[in-house]
Amino acid sequence: MGRSLGSCDIRQLEDFEARLRQLPDRAVFFEACARELAARLLRKAIKRTPVGVYPPRTGKKGGTLRRGWTAGKDVKTYVNSLVVRRRGNTYIIEVTNPVEYAPYVEFGHRTRGGTGWVEGKFMLTISEQEIEAVSFSILSQKLDRMLRELFENG
Repeated sequence: MGRSLGSCDIRQLEDFEARLRQLPDRAVFFEACARELAARLLRKAIKRTPVGVYPPRTGKKGGTLRRGWTAGKDVKTYVNSLVVRRRGNTYIIEVTNPVEYAPYVEFGHRTRGGTGWVEGKFMLTISEQEIEAVSFSILSQKLDRMLRELFENG
């Protein structure tokens, strides 16, 4: 006669499997992560970007370089318009400032006449370093939040 090893209720396992199927596509999640990091980077770079102050008689308005980061749009709208490329396991989103003199403000430049040097502001460089230092924490929180929502609300 055979021995019984007991009974097993697999409903919880089936429920767990159903919840796992609700997870977003990995590529969609990774793109969202890239966009979140890019948005944080832009916010930091924008805050660091100097605004030119001109005498009223010139008619010039400062802030061109600062507005250049997002083409005058709000950060979230701008970041959502950017293309996220995938190269192997790496997701790439380019953050640039198309204003002609942006590299000179970022990295520094010679003065007119070439006799002096204006130090760079490193708005993007410093912001990049700060985001890189906290990126693991940001991404971990994003993953935790997604999993918590999936398993608590499901």
